[in-house]
Amino acid sequence: MTEAARKKANQLLGETSPYLLQHAYNPVDWHPWGEEALEKARAQQRPIFLSIGYSACHWCHVMEHESFENEDIASLMNGYFINIKVDREERPDLDQIYMNSVMLLTRHGGWPMSVFLTPQLKPFYGGTYWPPESRMGLPGFRDIVEKVHEAWETRRESVLHTAEQLTNGVVTMSRPQGDLSPLAESLLEGALRALLRAADGTHGGFGTAPKFPHPMDLRVLLRAWKRFGSEEALEVVRLTLDKMARGGIYDHLGGGFHRYSTDAKWLVPHFEKMLYDNALLTSTYLEAYQATRIPDYARVVRETLDYVLREMTQPEGGFYSTQDADSEGVEGKFFVWTEDEVVDQLGPEQARLFNDCYDVTPHGNWEGGNILNRVNTHQQAAQLLGLDEAELAEILNRSKQTLFDVRRKRIPPGRDDKVLTSWNGLMIAALAQAAQIFGEDTYATAAREAADFILNHLFARDGRLLHAYKDGRAHLNAYLEDYACLIDGLVEVYQATFEVRYLEEALKLAEMMIAQFHDPNAGGFFFTSNDHEPLIARNKDSQDNATPSGNSMAATALLKLGRLCGNSDLQQKAVETLEILSGQLAEIPQAAGQALIAVDFLLGPTYEVVLINGDRPEETDEVLAALHSRFLPNKVVLGNIAAGETLPSILQPLLTGKTSQAGAATIYLCEQGMCREPAVGVSGLQAAFE
Repeated sequence: MTEAARKKANQLLGETSPYLLQHAYNPVDWHPWGEEALEKARAQQRPIFLSIGYSACHWCHVMEHESFENEDIASLMNGYFINIKVDREERPDLDQIYMNSVMLLTRHGGWPMSVFLTPQLKPFYGGTYWPPESRMGLPGFRDIVEKVHEAWETRRESVLHTAEQLTNGVVTMSRPQGDLSPLAESLLEGALRALLRAADGTHGGFGTAPKFPHPMDLRVLLRAWKRFGSEEALEVVRLTLDKMARGGIYDHLGGGFHRYSTDAKWLVPHFEKMLYDNALLTSTYLEAYQATRIPDYARVVRETLDYVLREMTQPEGGFYSTQDADSEGVEGKFFVWTEDEVVDQLGPEQARLFNDCYDVTPHGNWEGGNILNRVNTHQQAAQLLGLDEAELAEILNRSKQTLFDVRRKRIPPGRDDKVLTSWNGLMIAALAQAAQIFGEDTYATAAREAADFILNHLFARDGRLLHAYKDGRAHLNAYLEDYACLIDGLVEVYQATFEVRYLEEALKLAEMMIAQFHDPNAGGFFFTSNDHEPLIARNKDSQDNATPSGNSMAATALLKLGRLCGNSDLQQKAVETLEILSGQLAEIPQAAGQALIAVDFLLGPTYEVVLINGDRPEETDEVLAALHSRFLPNKVVLGNIAAGETLPSILQPLLTGKTSQAGAATIYLCEQGMCREPAVGVSGLQAAFE
């Protein structure tokens, strides 16, 4: 009999979330969020202890082991509270609301998130990780449990007053802040100045440790380089991408990026891998490759997408959510090497070269082990070793393959295999962009299959989009970010394949998103739908975090879709949304990268590139390759319509009357529906953009 079987299960056993199931045999009487638990709290007039985390969160595992598996602490929790466990990836609505309360209380946030609520769901005390007993300046969770209980029993009026004040603060935070500003170039100029001030000129990135990738901000800098000619902006992007690609945050054997770096040099990551990070960074490296033609950026994209297709793709085509930081209960164990292990596998001479290039030493660079990273560039390493660059590359590639094959025999980190619509939308877009830029069908096929999986499996019987899928079950009404990210992904799939059905599905979703989430009074979009369960606040998700905010993605998707379909109503909704965000764009541009990308698209020049097939299909491919080799972020691409082919209604506003010239692939370069003279072939395209 297993240890789990000997224990009594709590109320989480029937859930599908891997994170909740990890806690199903805790002695804590955990409940999932739902009416049963909430009614119990109201009926018994007991406070709620709300614990929010996710399956790949290292410190979530630590708090579980230290406190939630502790029989004595669990007994106190069960006696004093109704205990509710939430997967933040399933319920971002709850995560946003109660993270705001923790931020108000402590001025910082993170996971695990630990919040005490009244039976009316109003927060009155909270924090993040607490050890079981007081240490390192942190209060002990056991003491907190006792003191919260004592306050509830003896000073309830004071607690309720605190809860009321805190809830008012949360409601205020649920709306975009700041005075409105014109949607003008000045917003982008201000963002450029702020990002350059925050940039780390030595190691790349922004700020100090811990250091996060900030992909949206890097994409803003690329646009600032193009719009304003700021070489400093491009240098920040290049330095950051180079340092990340050489650092320990990047998996040099298997591809893909870890969550963030605990140090300023990108050496020591938190080892979890998130689908959204790898999607957003793929898009960033792709744009940087277009802007610079640096081959290493294309390599990073290919290796990252190889990782996603190999390890994060389900048989039906959807993408899994995360991989854990821990394996065998030890953070990073799967990824770290000793010098002896490398020598044993590669032999002394090959290991000498590999270890010199990848910073492998007898004493290690982290807790006695070695996180693979490249201190020097490949060119510098070749010079120091006295080898030809191509020869060294061949040796290192062979060595990496050997170590990768060995690593695959290790016990891997756990994987959260639920499929989330929003994160899938981000990866679908990244794959479709890679298909366009590299001209590779493999990526287009993967994007198409993932899109089809979502379209076929994540809709309710009433036709509404759902948020999560696992073990054959789709559930939870979709949030704003699900609609917005999926619309954007479908738009990119259309541009990669010219299959009109994806554009038609995107338009249906946009109409649903507007009907269910749009605020007709103040503009913008709520994070939850009109008929969502009542919570203490209804957020308008407006600031980027690790992923773009729902409103900024909605604006981005509606602008692109509106341009493709010639639909001014969609574009106007996007403009209204950006207007309510404009105060934040002016005052805190580092929290508004995706919205600034949308503003750059809005201000233009933004092109509608209409491509009409000629007699030779290969010429069409050549024109597309020439188009996508350029860094032209503010464009949409339509076409691939052959002579005599019926024109779908959704494309009629922009394609009507456009024909091939003399049987050649023909490009119509348009802005807001007004087109220049048709250009023919690759030379015509190049001349059009001179």
